[in-house]
Amino acid sequence: MLLAIILQSAVASVLPKVAGALGAAVIAFAAAFGIGKLARYVMEASARQPEIAGGLRTTAIIVGALIEGVCLFAVIVCLLALFR
Repeated sequence: MLLAIILQSAVASVLPKVAGALGAAVIAFAAAFGIGKLARYVMEASARQPEIAGGLRTTAIIVGALIEGVCLFAVIVCLLALFR
């Protein structure tokens, strides 16, 4: 009985930390995947139509910054859960 109570308290204190760290890792992976996909398609479009490469680059920078902003916000939420 005592062992069960000790295990429950140990799991209750460790589980949010594991979830926060795992969430931050998944978010970082998803952001890297999204930016990689963005870069791939921008390069593909630039190769097909070189005359619009400047506009595509500007759009890609804006979209990349938005992806990074969402990633940063989500990582901060995970870190708050981790150190709470």
